[in-house]
Amino acid sequence: MEQFTYEERGATDRPFPESLEGGWPGGYTVMVETHEIETGDPSAAFIALTEGILAWELHRGAGLTMESDAVRAVPGARVVSGFGVGPARIKAPCRVIWSRAPQLDGAGRAVPGQRGGFGYGTLPGHPVRGEEGFYAELTADNRLLFICSAYSVPASLVYRLAAPVTRLTQRYVLSRYVKAAHGLAGS
Repeated sequence: MEQFTYEERGATDRPFPESLEGGWPGGYTVMVETHEIETGDPSAAFIALTEGILAWELHRGAGLTMESDAVRAVPGARVVSGFGVGPARIKAPCRVIWSRAPQLDGAGRAVPGQRGGFGYGTLPGHPVRGEEGFYAELTADNRLLFICSAYSVPASLVYRLAAPVTRLTQRYVLSRYVKAAHGLAGS
């Protein structure tokens, strides 16, 4: 089994109501983005968004290719996402560290006050070293949030020199994740 490329694993595993602000490992660039998704049925939208995140549909919806040894994000699953076109496609291998499915009540509705999703860490060949988490959150007051968090550093001198381009690419992919999250939630 390939080893992770960083030591500080698991910091994206923050179940509700744990804060996503602060407490990140030192020495990394940290990004936390939260977007509220307006919907008429937050419970159903939360379930759909969480299931889409866990089934790699968030990533595919953002325009990434996804190759995995599992149909869902489960701890230990290896996944390689790809961004770009043809020979310019950048491959990004990761391994899932944690995942969380929706918690439902007896009527099959999502219980308010929870986060679903997963986090994965980088493997050799990834352009950065670190971890990223993807969350659907159904707040205690029944609002739906999509959250993405990451802490990372460039994996090599080449990527360190390309850091401004890498950050722009990360911002672009994040905007695509947000758009895909809205689609998965049916908003």
